[in-house]
This record gives sequence, structure tokens and C-alpha cells, in this order.
Amino acid sequence: MSLAHYVSFGRSGLRVSPLCLGAMTFGQKVWGTNAEDSCRILDRYLECGGNFLDTANTYAQGWSEKIIGDHLAAEPRKRARLVLATKFLANLFPGDPNAGGGGRKAVIAQLEESLRRLRTDYVDVYWIHAWDRLTPIEETLRVLDDLVRAGKIRYIGFSDVPAWKMTQAHLLACTRGFAPLVGVQLEYSLLERSVEAELLPAASELGLGVVPWSPLKNGILAGKYRRADRGRHAPARGAWALGPLAHDRTYDIVERASDLALALGVPTATLALAWVNAQPGVTSTIVGVRSLAQLDANLAALTLRLDEAVLRQLDEISKPQLPFPADLLAMIGRVAYGGTTVDGIEYPATPFAPQHDGDRA
Repeated sequence: MSLAHYVSFGRSGLRVSPLCLGAMTFGQKVWGTNAEDSCRILDRYLECGGNFLDTANTYAQGWSEKIIGDHLAAEPRKRARLVLATKFLANLFPGDPNAGGGGRKAVIAQLEESLRRLRTDYVDVYWIHAWDRLTPIEETLRVLDDLVRAGKIRYIGFSDVPAWKMTQAHLLACTRGFAPLVGVQLEYSLLERSVEAELLPAASELGLGVVPWSPLKNGILAGKYRRADRGRHAPARGAWALGPLAHDRTYDIVERASDLALALGVPTATLALAWVNAQPGVTSTIVGVRSLAQLDANLAALTLRLDEAVLRQLDEISKPQLPFPADLLAMIGRVAYGGTTVDGIEYPATPFAPQHDGDRA
């Protein structure tokens, strides 16, 4: 597989690369890469066949969008080829209660600001960055539909929302004739698998493309943080990474994944990223890099094919404790179909089956 092996984005006519270039690292306002290196990374991604670029109005305090816009304006063909995605929700004008969130006034204003920074007339995918509890979802959906009809956005996606809210929004859009959701963006990695309880099954049922972010869990799955140094780590992303680094389970998973990677002759990060790419329903995984070397290393995951034995081991070492009723439902197949094989799955007989003593004809 390569970046040029494009995949359909949910139930839409949009085709995207299997790895999406995340631009959260573009710009040094907070942490990240300067404009020149950011543009080199983007160009390398494009040269390798990539076409999916993800940013947000709040990344680097807006500078991520500006770096992208200034670079693409010099070569319009690059913009035309890109599936350019950005997000709204963040308030870039503190003190103004209508400058952020999912209300009609806020969404329109945020999009206009993003279009100005990106120096384009439209964005291909417009994500709500997270659920806004203070705004009726019908209002957000309606203004997004208006923007689709106006040609300012092409497709709509939801990021970081509960499964029930995502489902409600998608069904409301479909039943009211609004532009539907085409994808969901969520955190997913060997160290963060709780989305398997509700979000991934819901996305599959609704036909939404899944775009995982932080597949390396803020760099932890690159294997650079050691158990012996616990308490002395100072990750560039601070508290985002410090939480997991306080738990033994994190090191257990990373160390065992590193052993598997060593046996395969690949970096731990490549193995961890390849695992995410191999998960059912995943459309395009976001990779955020700060150098060309990191980009090349991430692209190598596309050529790594994990056999069933390796996938099974990775699944076992990172198996999450999912909330009720996940464990109960995992047994239902055996209860309902015990002693048979359905759709290629063999279900052992359950010891709780009643004894009929030959009374069934």
C-alpha cells in the first residue's frame, strides 16, 4: 500500500489517502515546526501521493492555517488536488461569546476566518472539533447544510463527540434533508482503545469514515519513554503525555510492542501505526510530524503487513476494559448460535443450553 492507494471516505464520493497529514505541528506559536520546514513536509507528503491534509482554526493559534494558505496560494494546482480539512469550535477572540462554539453566528464567522487564513474559497471537510453542549445540534447541522449549499464547504464531519450525539446528529441530518456526516475523527491507538465500545461500532453502522488521531499516543508508542525514568519525563506536549506515563500498564504495552517490533525488524512506532491502519473501519489515520525523517518513518507503516499472529498478540497485550455491556454482549454469540458456524465464525456450545431429552423432532 502507498499514499496513492486512495480509499472512499465513508458513504461519499470523496477519496483520500490512507494516511492523513496532520498540521497541528505547523507553526511555532506553541510548539511545532517553523513555516519553512512545515512546507517541506507538506510537499514531501504530496510528492509521495498524499492528498489529505488536516488542520484546525486553533492550531498554533491560527498560524497552521496561515502557513498552509500562504504555501498553497503560490501553486493553485496543489490546492485543487488536496482534500483540505479544518475544524471549528475554538474561540480565537477571547471575550466574545459568539466567536466560538457551534452556533450559527459563530460557525459562519469561524469559517470566514479560516478561509481568509487558508486563502481559499472553500474547504473540503469541515469538522466540528468537539461537541458544543450549549448549542442545539439542530442549529449546528442547519448552518453546516447552508454552507454546503453555498459551496463554502464540501463535506461535514464530527470530531471528539459521544457516540450517541454523533448518531443523533447523523440521523437528524438524514431525516431532515441536511447534508449528512461523512466521517468521525477520534483518538485511537494501542494505548487508547475505549472507542471500540461505542464510537467505532456506531461509525460502522452509520457508514462513516473513521479518521484516528494520535495513533502513537503523543509519541509514547515510539518507545522513547522508559519505565526507569518515570517521574522525570518532560514531554513537549506536557500534560497530554504525562498522564499515561504515570501508569505501569503503559510501559507494559509499549515494552511488549517493542519486543514484537524488534522481532519484525521495524521501529515500534511503525508497528503501532500499522496496527491502527489495520483495524476494521479505519479510513485514514492522522500522522503529525515535525521533520521529514518522522514523515518518512510514518509512511513506512503503509508497507508493513501484520499477519494474524502479530495482530492477535497486539490485541491481547492492549486489550481494554470496555464499559458495560461490552463483556456481556461478547458472550451473546455463543448463547444465540452455540454449536454452529455463522458467517465464518465458529460458536462453541454453551453449557447453559437446556437439555431436551430428545423431545425435538
